[in-house]
Amino acid sequence: MARSILRYVPHRITRHPDTDINFEAECLKCDWTATPSIDDAAVDIECMRHTGATRHEGFRRICTSFALVERVE
Repeated sequence: MARSILRYVPHRITRHPDTDINFEAECLKCDWTATPSIDDAAVDIECMRHTGATRHEGFRRICTSFALVERVE
């Protein structure tokens, strides 16, 4: 019977330091999408303008970030 030695190494996950969080939004009633931006307020303003023009009130908001997993020393 073969024996195995298991070694557990602690890790942590953080936002990648060379990237920004990107914000996006999509209307739930039509094919409209906001211009992606690193400024969440800019995307929110686009959604409010779309609501004013179309009376569409529902949006899917997407926040994308990139992660980095590192060993904890």
